Amino acid sequence: MLNPRLAFHALLIIGLGGALLSSSILAGATLLLAIAGMVLSARKSLYKDGWDKPKELRLLHFSFWFFVLVSFLSWALEGFDYEGGKTLGTHARFILFWPLIVAISYARIGARTTFAAIGLVAVSVIGIFLVTIAARQGALGQVLNSRFGGGINPISFGNLALLGGMLTIVAAMFFVRETRGGLVVLFFIGGTAAVLISMLSETRSNLVALPFLLIALVPLVGKRLRIAGLIVVPMLVAGAIITSDRMSSSLNGLLHDGQLDSGMEIRLEVWGQALNMLRESPWSGAGLGGYTHRIESEVAAGNLPEHFLDCCTGHAHNDLLNNAATSGIPGILSWALLIFIPLAIFGRNLSSRHAATAHLAAAGCMVSLGYFFFGLTEATFNRTLFLTFYLLAVSSIASAMFTELSASYVRNRARKVSATIITKNEEDHITDCLKSARLVADEIIVLDSGSTDRTVELARELADVVEVTDWPGFGIQKQRALEKATGEWVLSLDADERVTPELAREINDHLADPDADAYKLPWAVTIYGSRLDFGRSGRAPLRLFRREGVSFSDALVHERILIPSGRKIKTLRGRLTHYTHRDFGHSLEKSAKYAWLGSLEKHRKGKKTRTMIYPTLRGLMTFVQVYFIRFGFLDGAVGYLTAVTYAQVTFNKYAGLWTLDRPARFEKS
Repeated sequence: MLNPRLAFHALLIIGLGGALLSSSILAGATLLLAIAGMVLSARKSLYKDGWDKPKELRLLHFSFWFFVLVSFLSWALEGFDYEGGKTLGTHARFILFWPLIVAISYARIGARTTFAAIGLVAVSVIGIFLVTIAARQGALGQVLNSRFGGGINPISFGNLALLGGMLTIVAAMFFVRETRGGLVVLFFIGGTAAVLISMLSETRSNLVALPFLLIALVPLVGKRLRIAGLIVVPMLVAGAIITSDRMSSSLNGLLHDGQLDSGMEIRLEVWGQALNMLRESPWSGAGLGGYTHRIESEVAAGNLPEHFLDCCTGHAHNDLLNNAATSGIPGILSWALLIFIPLAIFGRNLSSRHAATAHLAAAGCMVSLGYFFFGLTEATFNRTLFLTFYLLAVSSIASAMFTELSASYVRNRARKVSATIITKNEEDHITDCLKSARLVADEIIVLDSGSTDRTVELARELADVVEVTDWPGFGIQKQRALEKATGEWVLSLDADERVTPELAREINDHLADPDADAYKLPWAVTIYGSRLDFGRSGRAPLRLFRREGVSFSDALVHERILIPSGRKIKTLRGRLTHYTHRDFGHSLEKSAKYAWLGSLEKHRKGKKTRTMIYPTLRGLMTFVQVYFIRFGFLDGAVGYLTAVTYAQVTFNKYAGLWTLDRPARFEKS
């Protein structure tokens, strides 16, 4: 019986590799993978395997479904127009993103399979070119002197052939690290050939995108080669422009006659129409079918030539302007998120010292950059081939990148680590906290502040040092614990936190050969049965550091770790689970305590709040920041409750500060 995981590998290879051979191959493979992902989601198969869902993938998922949501609302506002419905049918494919992620992650598809699939894109480009020459009985000159489109729209073919070729070159560079000489040669030759063939399409956006795609290769090469790249990249681009008859004639006409060619003049006209639609309806746009109806009405009124009906009714030949015209400002936002969220996530991993991760990140950046520049002269997300390729490429590269990241933490730490924990009445948490700390710590130090439950008794069973002291405040108490540490590195934990196995493997891997002097550990706040990935719960507090020269501030609450200047700080990916409170009653109690301590701390520093307007505004600003700016809404109902709680704490803190200054004013009067 065929292993389902192997079947998923095959579907990905067939889907991406056959995209330019037939859009049906791409669509069919994508749909089959998505259906498999839906089945796996229903069975919770991936979670049963212990999958730690990366929050970055959740953010990517949001960018895809938000685009679909905006399109649906635009279609609904225009009255469910037939033309708009056809466009929505194309955009709706993006809702398959998460099922694709589930299927690809379940199959543990990594860099090798992903790059093999990408390499087949270049193979198909070369194959299409050779078949075309053979069909014309070897008339190479005839093929070279016409816009080559491989049997489909030359723009679509040229853009995807260029992207596939450049991605294949990234694959070749990956196989250099894998020391697979034969594959390096094949992939490099194939990728270069695909790039050259793509230029035969005479697609101008290719020449605009080419330098940026080449720049995306720079992080993958050594420092000397990077300097050489500053010379080579402009030379390659200049050569591509000179050898492009269409681009050369366009530039000559612009420079000598001051006129653009007819193609660009038409685009400028439709772009102007799109901008007018945005001005007329900035918040809703003209509707998904509104652009088509506008062009048709303008032609009927004699304001536009009739040939606009043949070239320009479906979209505005620019992704940004097309979304602006049809969906207004929300459409602009949805397009920006769809391009720049993937670009940011991939870009953050370009500097990874794990070769597979860095190369996949470069490939992901190329996809987003390519679509950004292709979208300058084409509405790529209104064409099914473009859209489906983006969907499968981003989901496969992102899933493979995080699979590779998870598998890359294999080294054992070579530095002694002391874990420090302060406690008071934490018998519900202390055992699990200490067991998780032992995954990364050689020494565990617990300072208790007079617990009246079994905290100290339980701590002595697992910790190396347990002492009972008074309570001077968070900062001073953590400094006392730090002074007892003997390890070169210190991990400062709270009793309600846990080091996850994934984070433990990552810490141990990094401390085999530290690449920084301190590390921030991302929180995973867990309350009411939900893990929060966003809002303030998505913060990454500094918890792991080289002990020498480090101290804690003496703050009563919200103490800071004081790192000497000049030291390097990095953020790890693994999660520090934070069980912030037991129930809602505990949440109210803890929030009130922290708010009042915050008031006292600010009062101690001489801060003042003169009116109650300020606490109110700060509370509202906190809610907006946590719920909207930091994507807290992605955490559902619990995310909303958390945002309100943070806003209340902020209000109480500054209202408390206002009250602390009242007696002094009364005495003066």
